[in-house]
Amino acid sequence: MKISATIIALDEESNIAAACESVAWADEIVVVDSGSTDRTVELATNSGAKVFVNAWPGFSEQKQFAVDHAANDWIFSLDADERVTDPLKNEILTLKHQASLADGYRIPRLSIYMGREIRHGGWYPDLQLRFFNRRKGRWNGALIHESVEMDVGAQIGRLKGDLLHYSVEKAEHHHRMIVERYAPLGAEKMLREGRRTSTFTAYISSGFAFFRGYVLKLGFLDGQAGYTIARFAAQNVFTKHRLLMERQRATPPKE
Repeated sequence: MKISATIIALDEESNIAAACESVAWADEIVVVDSGSTDRTVELATNSGAKVFVNAWPGFSEQKQFAVDHAANDWIFSLDADERVTDPLKNEILTLKHQASLADGYRIPRLSIYMGREIRHGGWYPDLQLRFFNRRKGRWNGALIHESVEMDVGAQIGRLKGDLLHYSVEKAEHHHRMIVERYAPLGAEKMLREGRRTSTFTAYISSGFAFFRGYVLKLGFLDGQAGYTIARFAAQNVFTKHRLLMERQRATPPKE
């Protein structure tokens, strides 16, 4: 078994070298850049990665582009703000010497939010299917929250080592991600699905998002970070519904 590690990037000079280093055990590293204006391409190249430049087509499509340009069938997909821990690396290297393998493996992802490990609020173990045989699966083309979709009948295993996700350093970063990425994409996804909303639904849905994360999912056990996460979850839901209402007015329902 030979493994290709794939990473997509845009203006990730603060992350790309460490990301590449955490998958240096792979047989090759493929980085797909979508037009960085900083030193991302230079640093990735210096880290030994094969770098391709591809105009941004969307998260799922860009990740599949990276898979399609890899030399090996076994793919480990990593985001630039993620790191492979030593236990996870050792598990994967052990698999290389086993005769019997699953077709793909889900991996627990542990988020580091404002410097704190987040183990509640529905954020952990946050299983991600990131290690897979590309002959048996591919990125699913989803507009948001993209994932690898395996073929019918494919065997899926689970690894124990964590994948670290350095998600948010400051609250303003989280706010910007919601306003610029998650809420607009979420609203567009709901519109494509034919969903409708209202001001009442927006308030109820956002309130429940906070309650679910902070109370039902025990987010309060993560202290101030847990509260902040729940508050931003509510903001994301409310903003997504507000944007959908704007699109509804511009796009009347089909009769």
